[in-house]
Amino acid sequence: MGKYVLDTNLFFNMEPGLSLGTKTEEVVVAATSGMKHLKEKKEAEFFMPPRVVEEFLSFFENKEQKFLKEFLAQITVKSPDVSKIQFPASLFYKLVEDVRHRNYRGLAIAQEEAKKAAQSVIDEGKLDKKSFEIKVGGAIKTLRERFRQATRFGFLDSVADLDLIVLARELDAYLVSTDEGVVSWGRAFGVREMEASIFGKKLSHG
Repeated sequence: MGKYVLDTNLFFNMEPGLSLGTKTEEVVVAATSGMKHLKEKKEAEFFMPPRVVEEFLSFFENKEQKFLKEFLAQITVKSPDVSKIQFPASLFYKLVEDVRHRNYRGLAIAQEEAKKAAQSVIDEGKLDKKSFEIKVGGAIKTLRERFRQATRFGFLDSVADLDLIVLARELDAYLVSTDEGVVSWGRAFGVREMEASIFGKKLSHG
């Protein structure tokens, strides 16, 4: 029986996702049907850590909707047993080195954007308060976008992400995610994986 640990983004990221619909509710309903069919045939089990379930539900204003309850009925909610799973020290060296490198890049970008903002204000001469806020506001927006790309893209940026990887390792399950950071670090931690598109086909064909 196949075991699958599912990430939240499968149901919200339509571009590289499950190809089960064009809207989240449509995707969740179709996935629920496929999951139910596979479970009845005793071919699959589906898991989510509690933090990931909370993250999933946080996208819905009404958490009591029938289709959400039916979806969660197909999911086994399980926390990873962090006291039993062990990883080689080399992984943590890689993790610390990656964090250090990302922090350095983030700082360099912040300095670069601060200089650009200051120069733009100088070039404009004396600005009134509104014009100044517009100039600086644009610079801050660019800074935030570039900083996020440098420090978070392709990285584990939440404990929920780590929960997915550790649980997949504990259960020897397939990790199913469209998050590049989760997938990349899942490989580093040696977990099995399945592409979202392949998982979607598995659900649609039962």
